[in-house]
Amino acid sequence: MPAKTVNDIVALCKRRGFIFTGSEIYGGLGGAYDYGPYGVELMKNIRNAWWNAMIYSRNDVEGLDAALISNRLLWKYSGHEAGFSDPLVECKKCGTRMRQDKMKDQTKCDNCGSTEITEPRAYQLMMGLSIGATADGAINAYLRPETATTTYTNFKNVLDAKPHKLPFGIAQIGKAFRNEISPRGFVFRMREFEQAELQYFVHPTQDEQYHKMWMETRLAWWVNELGIPAEKLRFMPHEKLAHYAKAAVDIEYEFPDGFDEVEGIHNRQDFDLGSHTKGQKEFEIHANVLENKDSTTKLSYSDPQTGENFIPYVIETAMGVNRAMLAVMLEAYTEEDLGDGKSRVVLKLKPKLAPVKAAVIPLARNVPELLEIATNIENDLRKLAIGRIELENSGNIGKNYRRHDEIGTPVCITVDHQTMEDKTVTLRHRDSMAQERIAIQDVPKRILEIVNG
Repeated sequence: MPAKTVNDIVALCKRRGFIFTGSEIYGGLGGAYDYGPYGVELMKNIRNAWWNAMIYSRNDVEGLDAALISNRLLWKYSGHEAGFSDPLVECKKCGTRMRQDKMKDQTKCDNCGSTEITEPRAYQLMMGLSIGATADGAINAYLRPETATTTYTNFKNVLDAKPHKLPFGIAQIGKAFRNEISPRGFVFRMREFEQAELQYFVHPTQDEQYHKMWMETRLAWWVNELGIPAEKLRFMPHEKLAHYAKAAVDIEYEFPDGFDEVEGIHNRQDFDLGSHTKGQKEFEIHANVLENKDSTTKLSYSDPQTGENFIPYVIETAMGVNRAMLAVMLEAYTEEDLGDGKSRVVLKLKPKLAPVKAAVIPLARNVPELLEIATNIENDLRKLAIGRIELENSGNIGKNYRRHDEIGTPVCITVDHQTMEDKTVTLRHRDSMAQERIAIQDVPKRILEIVNG
């Protein structure tokens, strides 16, 4: 039986060290979470799956890791400083502030039910900073609210360093920050979150075909790499397009309380490169470093064969890594009735995503020979460099199995007294609980098959 509510995942995350409340010992901070020993592993594995698909399996995409703090002018000319806001309303009775477009009923307070609600006003989502010894409290920088803009401003840098013909892309994974009015849904909507975004630059006449291509490519990735059933995903076109968009579609996952966005695929036209081209010229003219106001734009592309110079269109794929982790855990979470009043919770993760790839468990705690054999197996598996390997030496095989079921470990390797006689061990498989006996020398090969399968 899958998770009925996000609360099932919240409890598991705290109990097994996936996610903790940020600043918990001081009462926490809304929309801030800390990732524990197994949470960082699962997040890393999701990142790796995305990076492998975007970079290592293609020859037309380059990677980038831009700064989290940016010059204020970058966000001025991108349009964020003036327009990156949400509609804020406040309850006159209880003082609760709410994002109007996310209210259950826009005529009533979500907290107390009062109908005395203020008119909406624009609420700036960016987190401003005052940096430097002479800043004197004035905002002169921002924490980035997304990764995309810092990709656009590096377009020419990447193209000069690593020339490409169109189409080509630039991919980034990293933190973003938004001063959300009302963080919600555990790690679904936070003030500090992680994005995995691709900006794919195409000729303006080919934008529609590549938008469709990336829609199909990204949906297949969710199914094949993250293990999300196709029937739990859907495309949802935007009813109202943003000012920069020609087309925008979300991939939505069916959470326990309904479908919601996990990734967006947008046709941003030439808005972003065009905006920064204009902004850059304005800045350079103002700073008296550009004499010719009609000079060739720096953020354009020159076709090496035709000589055509133009600003490319951008197809963007933007995934929330935290949301992807939440969807993966919800889909993998399973409660099973084992009969005789026994049950178990198991995370049926794809082995490549599992935080722990294998656990080695001596059957008895106080038998030095078993511990020595188990330690040798652990060390051999570590040499495979496939991820985290754990050695359990509590002596309680049942509790160890249950703990690793909840963590999502695909296989446990049990070292028992028979091991000392014939040099074989028992592999206990997570999903089926089936057991197989194999020779110690075959363990590394078998674990590779399981993890890569």
